[in-house]
Amino acid sequence: MSRWTTRLTAVAGAVALVGGASVTAAGADATPPPDATLQPEVAPGPYGGDLASGATWVAHVPPEWNGTVVLYAHGFGPLTAQDAPDDETRQALLDRGYALVGSSYSGPSFWALETAVDDQFAALAAFEDLLGVEPERTIAFGRSMGGLVSARQAEDPRGEIGGVLTTCGIVAGALNLNAYQLDGVYTLSHLLGPDVPLVRYESPEQAQQAADQLIASVTAAQATPEGRARIALASVYLNLATWFSGDAPAPPGDHAAEQLQQYQALIEGGGLERYVTGRQQIELVAGGNTASNVGVDYRTLLQSSPHAEQVAALYREAGLDLEADLAALTRDADVVADPAAVADLARSSTVTGELEVPELAIHTVADELVPVEHEDWYAELVRRAGEERQLRQAYVQGTGHCEFQAAEQVAALQALEQRLDTGRWGRVAQPERLNAAADALALGTSARFTEFDPSRLVGGLGEPGRKRHR
Repeated sequence: MSRWTTRLTAVAGAVALVGGASVTAAGADATPPPDATLQPEVAPGPYGGDLASGATWVAHVPPEWNGTVVLYAHGFGPLTAQDAPDDETRQALLDRGYALVGSSYSGPSFWALETAVDDQFAALAAFEDLLGVEPERTIAFGRSMGGLVSARQAEDPRGEIGGVLTTCGIVAGALNLNAYQLDGVYTLSHLLGPDVPLVRYESPEQAQQAADQLIASVTAAQATPEGRARIALASVYLNLATWFSGDAPAPPGDHAAEQLQQYQALIEGGGLERYVTGRQQIELVAGGNTASNVGVDYRTLLQSSPHAEQVAALYREAGLDLEADLAALTRDADVVADPAAVADLARSSTVTGELEVPELAIHTVADELVPVEHEDWYAELVRRAGEERQLRQAYVQGTGHCEFQAAEQVAALQALEQRLDTGRWGRVAQPERLNAAADALALGTSARFTEFDPSRLVGGLGEPGRKRHR
């Protein structure tokens, strides 16, 4: 097993290396015996250090380690080492005997796919080297962008990863993410104004300025029937759900209420700002623009959406010509991708569907930042690769990006473990089984897994209206 050079830093309650001498927590052996493979040899507590890449890593070991490591991959954002999605989930996992490990990732951008997979494996190796043990099993657990990291590990587990849990994952990959977000933001800019840069941002400040201008325009447009209709059209291209707030979706056919939910996701939920500023971070690491809308048929894109009737109804009420807007969007689309940037992102930030280990994916049914439709595109990719037996997907009846209960995440992890133990999925990933398992954890919540079939990813590569490669 390969090892990366690490410079370990002292962490409260952890083993630290100082000037070549070993300083240990109370009860820990300074030098574990070479055959140490079981949890009694490991002192509980937090651990951490630096990696040769410049990334950092953190870990937690429970008092009674069950021998399984959860290798956690965090989402898009500051490059800070994390080994769990939140404190409650961390404690729930530790209480059940799991050791947790995660890295910060390294690099110049919050979009860290260039280095994240290697940094995750490096963090695992550093943990094993420091403690002198190898886990009985390692499960990769990714969140949002980290879900894409973990999905890539499912295709190349390097003999380390036994199974993968992706949560709210960008599993359709970054090329799809940039493609459909370009469609939506282009629609807002073209039909509502202002004419702002959509791609090739020279700085975070330029991207933020463009986002601020678009937010102001959309906010003003929401006050008019014409503006609301066009926001609904853009929302289709962004794959926005018609449920953002409240305990239940708007009543079927209440198109005005549905559109209000989409507007809230764009503005109150921060979706529009993230679409623009996040693109700048991806461009920074890819070396240019990775999305094109030349040749996109915006009428066909709309027709492929389950919300096409909502848009048509709002256009009729506003007295607008929908066909004219669709024709203008198709005719005027002129954003061309940079081939080298596309190739770079295809290499670092996409998946093939060729799963080598079992994977369970969970997603809320209404996610404003990573639409649940990613799961449909991903499932089809896995099916074409002939690996559908490896994948199961489960859905939570709720809104928000990665808004899972701790119990839901632990139950999903344990369902994956049952698959690894038995060699078959059976019914462990069915909603009723997941709900029962989550509720049995007695964490004070009621699980929300539900039967759900996501729609196609509007504007995805190879989907109606957009060619697979551009």
